[in-house]
Amino acid sequence: MKRFSQILPLLSFLALAEACTSSGPAGGIFKSTSPHDQYARSLTEARLNRTALGRDWVAVGERALRDSLRISVPYRESGYFSANRPFAVGYQINAQRGDRLIIRVEVQGQPDTQVFIDVFSLDEQKRPDRAVSAKADTNVLTWEPRRTRPHLIRIQPELLRSGRYTISVTREPVLSFPVQGRDSRQISSYFGVPRDGGRRRHEGVDIFAPRGTPVLAGSDGLITRVGVNQLGGNIVFLSDDARNQNLYYAHLDRPNVTDGQRVSVGDTVGFVGNTGNARTTAPHLHFGIYTFGEGAVDPLPYIRRGTGAARQALLNPDRLGDSVRVGVTRALVRTSPKPDAAVVEELTRSALLTLLGGTTEWLRVELPDNRVGYVANSTIERAAKPLRRLTLPRPAPLLDRAHPQGAVIVELANNTVVDVLGLTDTHQLVRLSGGLTGWIERF
Repeated sequence: MKRFSQILPLLSFLALAEACTSSGPAGGIFKSTSPHDQYARSLTEARLNRTALGRDWVAVGERALRDSLRISVPYRESGYFSANRPFAVGYQINAQRGDRLIIRVEVQGQPDTQVFIDVFSLDEQKRPDRAVSAKADTNVLTWEPRRTRPHLIRIQPELLRSGRYTISVTREPVLSFPVQGRDSRQISSYFGVPRDGGRRRHEGVDIFAPRGTPVLAGSDGLITRVGVNQLGGNIVFLSDDARNQNLYYAHLDRPNVTDGQRVSVGDTVGFVGNTGNARTTAPHLHFGIYTFGEGAVDPLPYIRRGTGAARQALLNPDRLGDSVRVGVTRALVRTSPKPDAAVVEELTRSALLTLLGGTTEWLRVELPDNRVGYVANSTIERAAKPLRRLTLPRPAPLLDRAHPQGAVIVELANNTVVDVLGLTDTHQLVRLSGGLTGWIERF
């Protein structure tokens, strides 16, 4: 395999070349590929896919699509990736149409480190289909799901880079709230509620406010109809062309726009009233959304309050990348940083893990078999203090990983004294008197 010093200049050139392209269906020469895919293809063209490092980079990216972790928005955590080991991580979220999701990856480490951010929609069999990718020159991705379904966010840095990072995922509504000075807390009648003795359903939400309160454009678009009907009274339809849908404003005291008028977010399209079949109720806006080919949809996700910033407390950066061990009788590794999440593995005292990231409450860890998950920080201790001192009964190779095929760091002689720091089913992490650390088989 080529030396890192030989490969790094080539990788830097490849990354620069990729930064000159754009992603998505309408951008760049390679219209059907993402910056991640372009980078992988560049590795192949440079024959780096024939190296162990290149093959591992592709493999971990694919594994992140299968072995994803589950998080709830808003969320943030810190993490670490090393130059000598390709890295990728997948986070699965439940994304809803009407959300605008913002993904940020802030890297502290080598300057100009490129991190690929890709989002995949998941079908019922959890098969990934790429939905959107961040451009090659940014570590921020803002995206609106077109369908309500699970999605997977994959984060993967380029080769031969080390750094600590923080990922945050937050949500805000796609549309601006349609009543001035109000928010989703003032909604008192929701989509789907039976009306007229069950003969029809409520095809929108009602937002109560004093008569004459300005009613606002939720998006840029074209006024396609201003008129009057029996149910809605004074009404306005606004075509939200960016999302292939119409916004419907009803019970207006009076409109403030005309047919064919262009409006921008926040423009006044009318004023709150109680015209139409709302004459016996307090003034309010009936707000609806009608999509082409589907009809009325629930507008609440489009206008509900954003979640705000993610507030999970981050780990001390000095802990990232450390070996840690179970400090209690029993610890559960889970698929999500929640106490009721599915269990990946049950561990006993002194079992060893690698700390990849997480928060002060939940640690994202890697098991010796490369599976990942979350474990409660309260069940874990640092692996610095020895469990016991061991005198080797026979010679043994000191390995760089807990695997029979791990590379030999040094051959340890019979009667060598080591400190045992942690255990797996087959190996134990030990430290020599000079500070050298590695793995030996359990005796």
